[in-house]
Amino acid sequence: MSTSTSEDIHYQPHGQMDGLQGDATAVRIDDARPAFTRRAGEFVELHDQVQTSVNLLDTLENFLSTFQKDLSAVSGQISELQDRSKDIESRLKSRRKIEKPLSHLLADLTIPPPLATLILDTNVGEPWIEAITEFERRLVSLQLRARVKAARDMTDVAEGIRIVAATKLRGFFLNMLQPIRTSMTTNMQVVQTSILLKYRPLYGFLQRHAVNVANEIQRAYVGAARTYFETGFRRYIRSLGWVKARATEKADTIVTSAGEVAEDPNVNVERLAHARIDGPGVTLAYLAESKTYKEPVESIFRSLMLVLMDNATAEYTFVITFFSTEEQGNHRKEASGNSLLSPPSLLSPTSGDFDELRSNPPSDYGPSSPRRRPVSFGSAVNIALADPEATMREEQSHFNNIWKQIMDPVLEYCKIFIKSVLEPAPAVVPLLTMIRLVEDVMAEVQKRNCNPLETFIFSLRIQLWPAFQKGMADHIEALKNYGDGASASFFRRGTVTTDAGIAHICQRYAIIFNSFIALTASSEETMIFSNLLRLRQELSKLIISHTEKIGDPIAKATAQSALYDRLLQALSRGPSPSSHPKAQGEIAFWREREEETRRRIASTNRQR
Repeated sequence: MSTSTSEDIHYQPHGQMDGLQGDATAVRIDDARPAFTRRAGEFVELHDQVQTSVNLLDTLENFLSTFQKDLSAVSGQISELQDRSKDIESRLKSRRKIEKPLSHLLADLTIPPPLATLILDTNVGEPWIEAITEFERRLVSLQLRARVKAARDMTDVAEGIRIVAATKLRGFFLNMLQPIRTSMTTNMQVVQTSILLKYRPLYGFLQRHAVNVANEIQRAYVGAARTYFETGFRRYIRSLGWVKARATEKADTIVTSAGEVAEDPNVNVERLAHARIDGPGVTLAYLAESKTYKEPVESIFRSLMLVLMDNATAEYTFVITFFSTEEQGNHRKEASGNSLLSPPSLLSPTSGDFDELRSNPPSDYGPSSPRRRPVSFGSAVNIALADPEATMREEQSHFNNIWKQIMDPVLEYCKIFIKSVLEPAPAVVPLLTMIRLVEDVMAEVQKRNCNPLETFIFSLRIQLWPAFQKGMADHIEALKNYGDGASASFFRRGTVTTDAGIAHICQRYAIIFNSFIALTASSEETMIFSNLLRLRQELSKLIISHTEKIGDPIAKATAQSALYDRLLQALSRGPSPSSHPKAQGEIAFWREREEETRRRIASTNRQR
């Protein structure tokens, strides 16, 4: 059998064993053959299973190889998808970055229908303030983006709305000025603070986008305000003129009617109170209608000055606030209640009943003057950055010109009235009272930053000081002549002087000195105290020349002592004799004279 042969061949190497060992092995092989033969089928089946497993492994290997190829392809697709996802995410981020700017751009390039409807179909009112601000912002955006086609397409629409807005605003502002032109009972400050300043943003829009309309409104306001103030001050000054005509006080010298008329020996402190802004009430126009109403000249002068100061400074502040050229979104801060425009005690020349409604036609509009050319939205910043000081000076000049056009007639009326007050000149004490008032008004005007009025007040001060100097010179000269006449000579007959007359002159001198001290805080006022020194020297000479007529030395010294003592008593009744250095020096001077006469009396009595 082939199997036996195979087994023989397989176990052939063992045949080399020798002896019993080889025989035993051969016997075991022969015994195993039947069992192997019996299991041959199992071995064949096992062989087939192995072969099947090998085939399966080959199939699995082919499947895995194919799966690996497919997996590589899928991995490549996933990597491509990841790259595309990153690209999409990057593009999304870019879109999100430009989303807000693009949204803002679209919002700026469009005009909302409600905004356009409000401007086109409604009358000007409070809602216009915010609407015009929003419309101007969009209008400026369109101008700045003129290269964008959508902006160019919207420009015509925006321009049409701008023209409609400017037309309506022109009529609105002109109608608001009509009450000022037609009725003097209109409260100018209420119109300014409650109406005009309230709608200041609307006028600012016209300044930036309708310059001609803004200039027309400015000219209309100047004409209306000029008429208003000119008429009001003309009537008020006329009323003050009636009161002034009732004043009978004359500017007599210190020696006029000496000893003939009884006078109050005390300083009139109530009249000195007119030297300050914070003092008595002003003269109201309706009071002048009473023929029994009287006021001293310094009170009338003070009334005019305070009314002028309040109205002129309030008007200047309004001009600066309302007519200033401002950039969009950079409006000036306005205090609630407009305290700068309306001082707590604002005085008006139009208080009272007035039947006239308008001034003469030629004065309705003031003469034209150079106006600052309004700057555009884009160029204003460049000009301010280039030379802010020059821009400030230009604006200041512009405001001054507007104010002068309004107030020039008023200042002219005031000049004429003040000239009538100074011709003939009042007494020196009222004159010094007016000078101190002018200085106080000057300080207040400087605080309120009204430069053109400050110039006018300074000119008044220059006008008053020479009148005061002339009045003091007249006193000194009159006293000198009176003293010279008291001493007779071979070529001149002396003037008869009496004790009552000399005592009266001493009393007047004390009143003048105490009044000057009350009106002068500083001891360095050269013009005042140099004149007082000269007046004192002449009075001292007069006392000596008067008493020289007495032959008895004791009687002479007694008379001098009595006059010195009268002077000391009068000087001690002054408002502040012990606090002012000059008052102390004056009292010390006359006390020394009085003590000297007493020593002379005592010495003469001892000699007798």
